[in-house]
Amino acid sequence: MLLNCGQPLPLLRYTDVPPRVIENFILTGYRFPNYSLKDCLLSAFRPTNETGNFWTHFLPVFIFSYYFVEVFGWEGAPHGDAPFFYPLWNYYIGVFCLLMASSMAHLLNSMSLVVREVCFFVDYGTISAYTVGSSLAYYYYIHPRAGIVETGGNNSSHMDLKHEPTGSSYAIPDFSVFFEALYIPSACVVAIICVLSCCNTRQRWRKHRYVIRTLVFLLPFLVSSTPVFYRLLTRSPYSATSSSFTASTSTPTFFYRHCLWLLVSAVFNISKFPERLAPGRFDIWGHSHQWFHCCTFLSILDELHMIKAEVRAILLSPTLLLPPATLARLPGPTITSTYGVMLLLQTTIISIIVWFSWRANCIYGPQRDQLAKEHPKRHLKCH
Repeated sequence: MLLNCGQPLPLLRYTDVPPRVIENFILTGYRFPNYSLKDCLLSAFRPTNETGNFWTHFLPVFIFSYYFVEVFGWEGAPHGDAPFFYPLWNYYIGVFCLLMASSMAHLLNSMSLVVREVCFFVDYGTISAYTVGSSLAYYYYIHPRAGIVETGGNNSSHMDLKHEPTGSSYAIPDFSVFFEALYIPSACVVAIICVLSCCNTRQRWRKHRYVIRTLVFLLPFLVSSTPVFYRLLTRSPYSATSSSFTASTSTPTFFYRHCLWLLVSAVFNISKFPERLAPGRFDIWGHSHQWFHCCTFLSILDELHMIKAEVRAILLSPTLLLPPATLARLPGPTITSTYGVMLLLQTTIISIIVWFSWRANCIYGPQRDQLAKEHPKRHLKCH
């Protein structure tokens, strides 16, 4: 909040803020926990201990969008509103909401203790929604049967590619039930479990909250990445002489880098390095959460490149466009199977957030009112 003379309130030490606001090994740079919306927005341009957290996920929104729209300019790509791109747009929505919710949570969490809790509940919700957005993209672009066309009886399918031998099938009888009936529902259920668990760490399990949150989000990664794991453990569905095969050869590299950045981000999030080694030295710039943000964005960027490589591989084989001209083993994306899934998930997540927000208001509402009485600084005048 600002004094009437236009000067912002001084930043505080960890001894001057409520215990709920204190971050491990961060000693200074705290904002007063009763900022107005205007003052929170202006604090993005002040060196506080949340400034870097805001910018390391706000600027990536524009970087991600720049690389994302490149797909629609490719030769042979359908129009941007074609059903083929429904999964990709859902993936974009998931990433966009994640980055914006994260940056806004760090920027606005000083409005009150209750708002602080709500901000991070929304943050956890968007992370979970992002994992389902990724799953939809994996399902339609990296699914082992994505684009496989029925050319014979009910049980025979192969890639309808030029120069592709008829006997070179890419069937997955052992996993077909999981991929076709359980994969997306499993991703949604796991996402909901993650939201519940992470929101709970703000009201209980406080001592091990960073470890719990990190491990909890390992589960959706494992479930969502199942199509990629299958692709890496089997041969490519494309003919070795096709342009699609060449386009998809970069998929393993991008996925391994995606995993590496996730691992590094987890290490930063749990270890609290480097501020653990020198408390107070990295309060404003360079503390672990900023590095955590940078690494998670790099992982998302490599994931985007991986998905784009698979999209290009399908686009280079016109007979594989979803939905194909003939009956496909894997139905093409529809509004219901993409936007409908995300809408249902988001509705569930919002319900969970509302419940935890109500509980947070019951717990921290009285503290918020007490803080307002003890620190009536917005009414001070300069002399």
